[in-house]
Amino acid sequence: MPLLWALRDEFGLVGTKFGCGVAQCGACTVHVDGTPVRACITPVGSVEGSAVTTIEGIGATKEGKALQAAWLEVDVMQCGYCQAGQIMSAAALLKGTPKPTDEDIDAAMDGNLCRCATYTRIRSAIKKAAGVALTDTREV
Repeated sequence: MPLLWALRDEFGLVGTKFGCGVAQCGACTVHVDGTPVRACITPVGSVEGSAVTTIEGIGATKEGKALQAAWLEVDVMQCGYCQAGQIMSAAALLKGTPKPTDEDIDAAMDGNLCRCATYTRIRSAIKKAAGVALTDTREV
């Protein structure tokens, strides 16, 4: 059984979304021992003994709390479907790179797809959460 279905069906943690089912869209991103993984292809048995953090718990971390606040301030969401996975990937980025560059953000967020194309606002929210100036001309 994939971790995604265990989280959603067995534990009722429905914030993690099913997107593509083949680890290509990032909607199902969760953290396993702090590392972002795609829950749709991660066998639940492979995470036994590991710490799994979902969007429901990310607000308890410094990075997650800052990102959730920035997401609201920047008004990132449109349909919102991919946003849990986006925040999970962004939280992992800020945990390892507290002041990311545009290139850091591009690399970390690559593979998290947004059908509404809110990428500019996602980048702005990540920078706001990190306290980084919005210097990328793609954001104006």
